[in-house]
Amino acid sequence: MNRSERIHKTLTDAFTPSALQVVDDSHKHAGHAGARPEGETHYTVIISTPAFEGMSRVAMQRAVMAALQPEFDTGLHALSIKASL
Repeated sequence: MNRSERIHKTLTDAFTPSALQVVDDSHKHAGHAGARPEGETHYTVIISTPAFEGMSRVAMQRAVMAALQPEFDTGLHALSIKASL
């Protein structure tokens, strides 16, 4: 399972989203800090879930970041999050 698939599974398990898109943007960051030749370092996540009910935008992003902490611990360098209800 690659990082995109793991991110998708982790967020699906954690939040049961109504919509989820995971985009690997690593190719756009070649040569930048944190980039690796093999990629899988920079991602965009677009997630919509009722689990975010009552959360501020910052709280939504923190929840996503917390769920994906194991990925950050193993090489995920940057994550752009677009979270909504």
